[in-house]
Amino acid sequence: MSVGRVVIVGGGIAGVGTAAALRTGGFDGEVTLVDAGEFPYDRPPLSKDFLTGTRDLKEIALQPPQWYDDQRVRLVNRTAVTALRPRDGAVELADGRLLPADRVVLATGGAAARPPIPGADSDRVHVLRTADDADRLRLALSPGAHILVVGAGLIGAEVASTAVRLGCQVDLVDPVAVPLAPVLGPDLAAWLHGLHAKNHVTTLHASVESFTERSNGIEARLTSSTGPRLYDAVVLGVGMVPCVDLARTAGLDVDRGILVDAGQMTSNPAVLAVGDPARVRDEHRAEHWEAAQQDGARAAATLLGAAPPEPSASWFWTDRHARHIEAVGHMDTASDTVLRGSFDGPSCAVFGLRDGLVVAAASVDDPAAVRAARRLIDRRIPADAARLADPSVKPRDLLRG
Repeated sequence: MSVGRVVIVGGGIAGVGTAAALRTGGFDGEVTLVDAGEFPYDRPPLSKDFLTGTRDLKEIALQPPQWYDDQRVRLVNRTAVTALRPRDGAVELADGRLLPADRVVLATGGAAARPPIPGADSDRVHVLRTADDADRLRLALSPGAHILVVGAGLIGAEVASTAVRLGCQVDLVDPVAVPLAPVLGPDLAAWLHGLHAKNHVTTLHASVESFTERSNGIEARLTSSTGPRLYDAVVLGVGMVPCVDLARTAGLDVDRGILVDAGQMTSNPAVLAVGDPARVRDEHRAEHWEAAQQDGARAAATLLGAAPPEPSASWFWTDRHARHIEAVGHMDTASDTVLRGSFDGPSCAVFGLRDGLVVAAASVDDPAAVRAARRLIDRRIPADAARLADPSVKPRDLLRG
């Protein structure tokens, strides 16, 4: 079947990235992007600058309005796709309209996870996944408010950092004593988690048993506490649930995500899936920003019949308490680690090695070290531990023998 019309369902980075890669790759057919909002926007700022109110929605748009005209991408906004009709070569919108489609790319994203904690349906219990979520949460983060953040991973830690900047009293609870240790390594993860206390965030090693609405706030009962604690608001930062309903209803293979092959194709060759809901068979889902963008590039290559982009080690970043953290690869696969710089210095990096090769790295305010580590990983360049540890060796020189 020839591909003349592509409909992309969802306007996150994976969806917009697919549209951009199609045009960059020379696709000359129709590209339609369906988005439930006014326009596609970037999600990482939601827990930081957008939550503080220093950037508005237009300032975090993934593309300026003119881009859609320039790239001949038809943006169908403020609506949702309610059904896939691959046999009919179409998708159905909420108002009953049908959009013709030779191929459909599902970039449906995910929803914020809400664990089955009694009382978690209270209006005082917030999640953060969309701009509307951030707008509601911002009203609760008034100076002096006592806030409980549940989950000390990326989102929870970023929200805790933002809330304390806004003048809130913040408790951060997680059942894991040292969050992010598998990806950052135990030493860097412990130091990073310790930044919370240095910035007046109280960390609690516990789980939440229940919430109870009160006239003056919401009570949280924790496993480590003898009695309930009263808060003005709660934020759940405990992950996301992939949006797979469209795929499941259409009969696509679904198992902890929409199952795809290496080219992002689902069990129906007329439908591809990218971003948070997509899972390559026998692998874990990748939920980071760049991974979604790379999914879009692979999907576009599949639609164009072109060679896929070269794979690269997984990478992500996060910001908390005015420190910028980046990580590449999987630190839990390393047999040895090398520290470059000092945790108490202005910047540092940790390299994970196995059999003389770098397999992972993480840095604080040293993105150049992670960029160099990524090239070392991708190219399988043997690494010298002494040079990795020497801050006088420039990161780009680590690539040279």
